[in-house]
Amino acid sequence: MSIHLSSWAEVLLVLAELAFLFRVLTRPHREPASRLAWIIVIIALPLLGMIAYLMLGETRISGRRRSRGREIDARLPRPKGDETCRRQVRAGPQEAPFELARSVNSLDPTSGNSARIAADSNVAIDEMVADIDASNRHVHICTYIWLSDHNGVKVKEACIRAAERGVDVRILADALGSHRLIRSSHWNEMRAKGCHARVALPVGNPLWTLIRGRVDLRNHRKLLVIDNRVAWCGSQNIADPEFRIKPHYAPWVDIMTRWEGPAAQHCQFLFVSDWIAEGGEDISGLLSQESAPSRTNGQIVAQVIGTGPTLSFDAMPACFSELIHSAREELVVTTPYFVPDEQLLFALTSAARRGVKTIMVVPKRCDSRVVAATCRSYYEDLLKAGIELFEYRKGLLHAKTMVADRSAALIGSANLDRRSFELNFENNILFSDRAFAAAVRDRQADYLRDSDQVTADAVANTGIGRRLWQNLLATMSPVL
Repeated sequence: MSIHLSSWAEVLLVLAELAFLFRVLTRPHREPASRLAWIIVIIALPLLGMIAYLMLGETRISGRRRSRGREIDARLPRPKGDETCRRQVRAGPQEAPFELARSVNSLDPTSGNSARIAADSNVAIDEMVADIDASNRHVHICTYIWLSDHNGVKVKEACIRAAERGVDVRILADALGSHRLIRSSHWNEMRAKGCHARVALPVGNPLWTLIRGRVDLRNHRKLLVIDNRVAWCGSQNIADPEFRIKPHYAPWVDIMTRWEGPAAQHCQFLFVSDWIAEGGEDISGLLSQESAPSRTNGQIVAQVIGTGPTLSFDAMPACFSELIHSAREELVVTTPYFVPDEQLLFALTSAARRGVKTIMVVPKRCDSRVVAATCRSYYEDLLKAGIELFEYRKGLLHAKTMVADRSAALIGSANLDRRSFELNFENNILFSDRAFAAAVRDRQADYLRDSDQVTADAVANTGIGRRLWQNLLATMSPVL
């Protein structure tokens, strides 16, 4: 009898394995390397491989959330763009990046924007607090990590002050990234004082969340929108640069940009869609209002991009790659996490091979050993292509920037890794303006001055054990 049961168990295991392999081969939007990696894992470790595929194999989000997201996206009004701006973009060297970016959210490029970069992370928080204190109608915050530290409490108190004087304060904080704040008295105090605070992508029961989708699909956006007039966009969470939950890697070195003009209302579109998706009231009327012009008569052409697992294609790596392809003289990239897909890797190496001066800056010390090892596995290929590679030594360089020809750039929350490309909700701004692109390029130059160049000799002298470990992780990166 036990032999009979054992035989049936083996048959069921084989049938399950075949079903999983069929799913791997038929799942849409998967690179061949990713399919192959999962096939190997499932065949080599059948039971563990199938469990791993259930947990990590697909960008699964609950059917209810997916359908609700599509419904919201279909009915939300789009803030006005600028046809003159579109003609201007079509006449410039970055036509393709802007046209692709427009296809992501059906948002037109905008002109008449002004922007500036905060001096550092603490200054950014102080200036954001000042904008909250100056608000008249509404304050909208969407953040991945919000800590109960010095800067976190500053922003909390500013939100309470705004709510107490009658401003509509709406807050979205990611359930995992901000779980410490959400469980603290600070969160309850904000709600008690009139702030409308909601949890983004709540986890609840982890097992039930896993059945419905993936626990690690997160809202990684970093947005502050005030009165349809001002928007903050960049890499910084609401926290001190010392980032006390991971002090060994501090300081976190971020970049935050402050925008005025139509781009602020387009950032509002992303917040409104997230807010309604999380059960908030319908505030779509804000998108039909006239956007406030920049008070400084700005001339920046800007395109807001919001990506996430509900989109039908991997939009963020496509937008990065298209900007890389547009570069003719120089391309400078900073990212804390580099785990590229094939199109991004080929775009970067091709840029260097066709004569574009291509520079990449990554942290010397990364808070993820797996990501750090995977990143370093690409060093040899990057250097052979002619890319100048640097490691930032004064903390964890968390700024996500890409500047092409000192005239156009992408800046925002998205890393150059598969998590940002496939799993997270992200927000970036693509812009074209020589003066502001030069400002971002100057900030990149600051990072370079505090970085050490990676040489071909140093990579060649990497020990065989470490090289095997790095390459093994890189091989597995499609399944991460």
